[in-house]
Amino acid sequence: MRDCALRLFAEHGSDAVTVRQIAAQAQVSPALILHHYGSKAGLREAVDTYVAGFMERLIDDADAAMASLAEGDAGSFAQAIAESLPPDSPVPDYMRRLILSADPAVTQIFTRWFAVSRRLFDAMVEGGLAVPSEDPDVRSAFLLICDLAVLLLRRPLAQALGFDPLTRAGILRWTQEVRDAYQHGIFAAQPSEEE
Repeated sequence: MRDCALRLFAEHGSDAVTVRQIAAQAQVSPALILHHYGSKAGLREAVDTYVAGFMERLIDDADAAMASLAEGDAGSFAQAIAESLPPDSPVPDYMRRLILSADPAVTQIFTRWFAVSRRLFDAMVEGGLAVPSEDPDVRSAFLLICDLAVLLLRRPLAQALGFDPLTRAGILRWTQEVRDAYQHGIFAAQPSEEE
């Protein structure tokens, strides 16, 4: 029931989905959902708890990601998400809706996500994988936002690029170009006024 609600909420938003629609998708009666969760709000809370738990596990696993930095593997949260989810998971779409809402749970998750991003950036600098920054908080936030963009814009990116950037093959293709942009830059040097 929770997984069906997660999928429907991810596709349509929780406000647009009824208990009857969730029950039909789960092939149960609406009364059974109400018996287990008390209300649609209770079911939404269970979905939020499940998704928040998934994100918390990713954050907790960031220490393992830091160990891999010593081996030259500068991973990302987008990569961690891609490796942790089945290809048809509704979690990225649900997270997109949740992140763009004013839900207080998102603020807590984002604050922890930023703290891990900062620790990862510091570890990358210490390991010689990143250039030190005069403002490491902003640099860390920039890197985090780039990862979040893949999560938030997954569907339109897949349509525009012709591949899903959160599949295992897609994240490899995405990461190659992102690393090249980070390592070699994107913009050409501006000609000086004297030239």
